[in-house]
Order: sequence, then structure tokens, then C-alpha cells
Amino acid sequence: MTEIGLPSGVRACLFDLDGVLTPTALVHAAAWKETFDDFLRERDGDGFRPFDATADYDEYVDGRPRADGVRSFLASRHIELPEGDDEDPPDKQTVHGLGNRKNDAVLEKIRTQGVKPYPGSVRYLEAVRAAGLRTAVVSSSANCRDVLVSAGIEHLLDVRVDGATAKERHLPGKPHPDTFLAAAADLGFDAARAAVFEDALVGMDAGRAGHFGFVVGVDRVGQAAALRQHGADTVVEDLADLIGATA
Repeated sequence: MTEIGLPSGVRACLFDLDGVLTPTALVHAAAWKETFDDFLRERDGDGFRPFDATADYDEYVDGRPRADGVRSFLASRHIELPEGDDEDPPDKQTVHGLGNRKNDAVLEKIRTQGVKPYPGSVRYLEAVRAAGLRTAVVSSSANCRDVLVSAGIEHLLDVRVDGATAKERHLPGKPHPDTFLAAAADLGFDAARAAVFEDALVGMDAGRAGHFGFVVGVDRVGQAAALRQHGADTVVEDLADLIGATA
């Protein structure tokens, strides 16, 4: 292992955004809760069963493309909505309308609250680049660039593959490995020479399915065992924990 905690053959690092580089997973979870609770209240009245911002978020929406998250959660409640399309207004009762309602909520939270990166993640990004490795961010969010700019870390990443990229290239989202594979290819490496850094279980599944050289689970919420079960080679609470981890 190198002094940045990776096998010596790894030359590219592929980072998820929310929960790995920035604490925006909490912002997304809050926006999903606001969106789904409003929808369920409108549908079922005041006796509705609320969206759980931890359990439901982790199980059904974390790391998934927006529309997939809507479908997954609604299916868990045996609710079906028409698909609609990307241009649906946020008050339309469709999969895409509900997704756009969530997107409006998260953009408002980012605008009013701002975004700061995890300090340990900044340290690790700088250490990785100082060691000569290439870096990419791989996110299902279409707002990825806005978050990177707000957090002041866009310059530390050579490649960005996000929700907009996936749509343009027709790449399926996590748990499929395609977005990570695309980022590695954009950096000039195959999967065996790349490491994946993820906090979401579907991200672990993507790392395992893509046969990447190393998969790092980032445990911000106490799910280390689940991250390992889903394919993590190692689990850390903060990326800075990898610095000097040569054993």
C-alpha cells in the first residue's frame, strides 16, 4: 500500500460527491424528506407515514439518479405514478414532476445554506494529486458542478461525470458501474487502475460490479458492516484516515 492508503497500481481516484467530498448528503436527505412528506400528506392526509431521512434515504434514494430514487421509494410504498418527462413542473403528479420538486428544494437549500467540503477530503485530494494520481468526481446529481464551485474544490478534480453527463451519454446510474467506468476512461485508465470512493451502498455495488482496483467505503453514518458487505475493500470514517495508511 502507498502512503495514501491505496495499492501501488492505482493511478486514478473516482470520488462520489455527496457524503464523500461534501456533506450535501444531509442536504439531499432533507430535500427528499420535504418532497416525499408533502406528497404523502397530499395523498394520504395527516395520518400519512413520513419518509425516514435515514432508513428510507439510505435504502431507496442515496446515490441513485433522481428519477430512480423516486421510483424506488414509491415502489416501497406500493405507489405508482405516471413517468412524465424531464420538463414536468414540480407540482405535477408524475415521477419526473416529483423529482423536479425535490431538485427545487435542494437547490434552494444549497443557495441559502452554501456548501463546505469535508476538511479531511480536501487534505486527501491534495495528497492524491501531490502523489501524481488523476482525480474525478462521479455523482448522480445534475447539480454537481454547482456544489463543487460552492465548496471551492472544482480545481482539485480533473474530470466530472454527473447526472447531466449520464443523460448525455445514456449511462445507467448506480448501482451500475457505467458512470465510474466512464470517469476512469476519461482519465485514461481501465477499472483495474482506478479506486472508487463511496458512502452509498449502491456505490459499493457499482464498485464491485465494475471490478475496480480498490473500493473505499466512507462511513459517515455508522454503516461500516454494510459497506463491507456490499464490496468495500476498506472502510474509513474520513478520507484523511487514509493518509499514511501503508500497512
